Amino acid sequence: MKTTPFTKYHIENGARMSEFAGYNMPIEFSGINDEHNTVRNSAGVFDVSHMGEIWVKGEKALDFLQHVTTNNVAALYDGKIQYSTLPNGHGGIVDDILVYRIKDKTYLLVVNAANIEKDWEHLCKEGEKFELTPGKELYNASDEIAQLAIQVPKAMEIVQKLCPVADVLHMTYYTFIKTEVAGIKDAIVSATGYTGAGGCEIYVANEDADKLWNALWKAAEEISAKQNATVLKNIGLGARDTLRLEMGFTLYGNDIDDTTSPIEAGLGWITKFIDGKDFIDRAYMEKLKNKGVTRRLVGFKMVERGIPRHGYPIANISTGEIIGTVTSGTMSPTHKVGIGMGYVKPEYSTEGDEIAIIIREKPIKAVISKLPLK
Repeated sequence: MKTTPFTKYHIENGARMSEFAGYNMPIEFSGINDEHNTVRNSAGVFDVSHMGEIWVKGEKALDFLQHVTTNNVAALYDGKIQYSTLPNGHGGIVDDILVYRIKDKTYLLVVNAANIEKDWEHLCKEGEKFELTPGKELYNASDEIAQLAIQVPKAMEIVQKLCPVADVLHMTYYTFIKTEVAGIKDAIVSATGYTGAGGCEIYVANEDADKLWNALWKAAEEISAKQNATVLKNIGLGARDTLRLEMGFTLYGNDIDDTTSPIEAGLGWITKFIDGKDFIDRAYMEKLKNKGVTRRLVGFKMVERGIPRHGYPIANISTGEIIGTVTSGTMSPTHKVGIGMGYVKPEYSTEGDEIAIIIREKPIKAVISKLPLK
C-alpha cells in the first residue's frame, strides 16, 4: 500500500486510516460530522496527494486535448482551469478530470487516484495519433507531487500568510497561480475545491511536503491565537464524501464510470459540440443530447427516516416498479436527513417527484431535489 508525504502526520494525529485507491489514507480524525461542520464553518485541510498529475506539452497539445476531452480546451487561458471528462470510445467515461493551462502548449491534467494508470494508458494510446511521446510530450508526474486542499471559509486567510508575493485572497473560482508558498518556489495554488466551501489546493514537489505542512500549521496556530479559536483541523476522506454529496458533485466509480455518459450524468455543460472539436464519442453524445436519454442522474432527499446507500433500488412510490438505482447516499450532517444521488428513468426526474428508496426490502419515501442538496 502506498503512502503520501503526509501519512506520518495523519498517524501522529490519531487518524483512522484505511486503504483508498491503493494508498493508506485518513478516513476520519475527530469524526465525520465534526469534520464536515468544520469545513462549512471554519477551515479544514485534506491530504489529496493520492490524486494523479499528468503533463501534456508540445505543438499538438491543444489538438490532442480537444480530441480526448469533452470540454473546449481552446477556451482556456494561462492560469485558468477547466472541469472535463475523458470519453472512452464506448459511450462512457474514462475519468473526470481538471485541465490546467500553464502556458501556451503546456497543460496539467489532474486525475482521480484510482484511475491514474487507466488514464495514463488511455492518453498514451490516443497520443500516438498526435505523435505525442510518453516521457516527453506526455509525462506522468503522479508519484512526484504532493497536494493539500485547504477549504473555506477561513482557508484563504491562512494560505495568504504563506504567500508573500501573491494575492490569493482574491483568486477567482477555477483559476490558479504559480507562486512562492512557504518559501517553496514555483508551487501551484488553485481555487477549485470538491466541497463547495471554496478555498484552494496547493501543489508542491514531494521533497517540499514537510516544509509546506509545518508552515501551514504554524500560520493556522498564529491566527487561532489571535482569534482565540481553532481555525484549522485535519479532515479525512469520510467528510470529503459527505461535503461533495451535499453539493451534488459526482464521484467516479459511484455516480459516473465507464458505462455512464456525461449527458446522462448531467454533465452536458462540460460537453461542447463546437465546430472543429471532433472529440471521442461526439456523435453518440450528440444523439443522446438531441433524442434524449433513458436514465438521468438526479439528487434526492429522504422524506421518511432512512439512509440511502450505493446500490439501493429506487422505485415508483405508487406501484413499486424499480425505476433506478442509488449511486451515492449518506446522512447529511447539515440537514440531518438522508440524501443521495442516483439514476432514474427520465419521467421520474423532475424536482418534487416522489420516489421510494428500497432500504432493507422496505420502500422509504424520498423526493427528487435540485442539486446542490444544501
